[in-house]
Amino acid sequence: MALYLFCRLFAITLIFMQTLADTSCTDCFIHSRAAYYPNSEEHGTDVGACGFGSFGATVNGGDVSAASSLYRNGVGCGACYQVRCTNSAYCSENGVNAVITDQGSSDNTDFILSKHAFSRMAQTTDAAASLLALGVVDIEYRRVACSFPDKNITIKIDESSNNPYYLAFVIWYQQGRRDITAVQLCETQNFVCKLLDRSHGAVWTTTSPPRGPLSLRMLFSDEEEEEETWLVPVNNIPGDWKAGETYDSGIQVNQ
Repeated sequence: MALYLFCRLFAITLIFMQTLADTSCTDCFIHSRAAYYPNSEEHGTDVGACGFGSFGATVNGGDVSAASSLYRNGVGCGACYQVRCTNSAYCSENGVNAVITDQGSSDNTDFILSKHAFSRMAQTTDAAASLLALGVVDIEYRRVACSFPDKNITIKIDESSNNPYYLAFVIWYQQGRRDITAVQLCETQNFVCKLLDRSHGAVWTTTSPPRGPLSLRMLFSDEEEEEETWLVPVNNIPGDWKAGETYDSGIQVNQ
């Protein structure tokens, strides 16, 4: 009886340890499939669902992708993933790091990569041609930190904005591996703050925005680690902000 109880307890412990390992592995690869934009020259699309415009086609050297479930109603916009195909005859070990700039799926895929990013999963130029001929390939992927060493987080005011009645903007060069889940605008003099709406993708909007120079606050969240941090940029958005302009936040995020 004692031996039976020991064996039973040992088996339960193994199952528990395996379950713990499965749920706590933030760097593990997940198996899926990927296609590429068939009509693209090299880069992504400038009409992506994230609302980045032409920036979304060329950011990260054109290594961008549309995502299906990873789009997460726009929360996934700007997130970075290491994507590598699994055919050892064609595929490199490192694959490619791609930024999510659009929403879409094709033939049960999690990613629709730009042609540039899709080709960069290959070992050689000839292997890239073979991958492109396949069109859809088996892959494995994991979330990684976005890194733009020479760029600060930047605010791009949407062309639809109209000072002082309506403000819409997107956040460029999102860094680290956490999501931006909320954004506030605060008056710099009396610090009255207003929570913005995510209208679609990565586009944040508000009617009757606060007046004068504006201090931006961004909530960076990590669901896996259950951490949330409000980040305040060094630079303010000027009170005379204009549609189409970009404003450097003065900060980078490394986590």
